Amino acid sequence: QVALVESGGGLVQAGGSLRLSCTASGRTFINYAMAWFRQAPGKEREFVAGINWTGGGTLYADSVKGRFAISRDNAKSTVYLQMNSLKPEDTAVYYCAAPPEQINGGTNDYNYDYWGQGTQVTVSS
Repeated sequence: QVALVESGGGLVQAGGSLRLSCTASGRTFINYAMAWFRQAPGKEREFVAGINWTGGGTLYADSVKGRFAISRDNAKSTVYLQMNSLKPEDTAVYYCAAPPEQINGGTNDYNYDYWGQGTQVTVSS
């Protein structure tokens, strides 16, 4: 089992920045790809960004390209999501997730076995 705990959410004005963190425990972190998803009220959960387990290759949703950056610190078993130029439409609960060991999960949430509890991000206009 992998346990994931997010932190770093909050309220920010449009154009501002936040950095989310997700710390993993329970297994060898380096063997896991990691991703961030988000879910806004009344909407389906959507993929935001992912980072693979082999060498740090990244993938982003079109809506966040150029504004968000995912990174990982394997020594700290932590994945980050740096969010810049935030927009009101970025308001959502953000979840980190991990697929099975040594698999890159891609953009579909059904590929992910492990989920954090979520952290709220609210962007005011």
